Amino acid sequence: MKIYDFPTGPYPARVRIALAEKNLRPQVQFVLVDLYKGEHKKPEFLAKNYSGTLPVLELDDGTYIGECTAITEYLDALDGAPTLTGRMPREKGVIHMMSKRAELELLDAISVYFHHATPGLGPHVEIYQNPEWGFRQRDKALRGMHYFDGILKRQPFVAGDAFTMADITLIGGLIFAGLVKVPVPAECEALSAWYAGMLERPSVKNRITMSEPIMAS
Repeated sequence: MKIYDFPTGPYPARVRIALAEKNLRPQVQFVLVDLYKGEHKKPEFLAKNYSGTLPVLELDDGTYIGECTAITEYLDALDGAPTLTGRMPREKGVIHMMSKRAELELLDAISVYFHHATPGLGPHVEIYQNPEWGFRQRDKALRGMHYFDGILKRQPFVAGDAFTMADITLIGGLIFAGLVKVPVPAECEALSAWYAGMLERPSVKNRITMSEPIMAS
């Protein structure tokens, strides 16, 4: 399999963490797509992923799978142990619900702030910007942080008692928030403590260096 991504990107981080959690790193070849050069918006990449976003999974038969949730679903099914997306119907439903909330209320909101209210990826990529909309989305992300703080006061992980895709999505949002200097509010103590613990989890801690060449033993 090939993964088209950008090593430090918060969305690629989601799939990199999933790969590590599933011990699938040896089955993947990483292909760099330079966001700052706008390579993800060029015709040759758009032929792989119409939305022009990263990451993208390419299978051996030439199938391309975009969207982090879809890629994680595929990876989770490879070894017959869907520990990230759930086993039973209720569990799967809750995980998907909470993952979507983490996207809408934090990760995607921070992304809009980055692209509209900061220099973003630079003038050659950011053709249109609406700063007012960007700052509104930053405020939405801060509200999202308070929401997840409340969730994590009651349970150890975003969707309950186990680490899942929902946690990975929230981690991606907080990674992005850190990159654009939107700190977790001081009063969100449960969220801050949870995230500090997640940053020490090997799959999170080593997410960037995992695409470096694997040396033969």
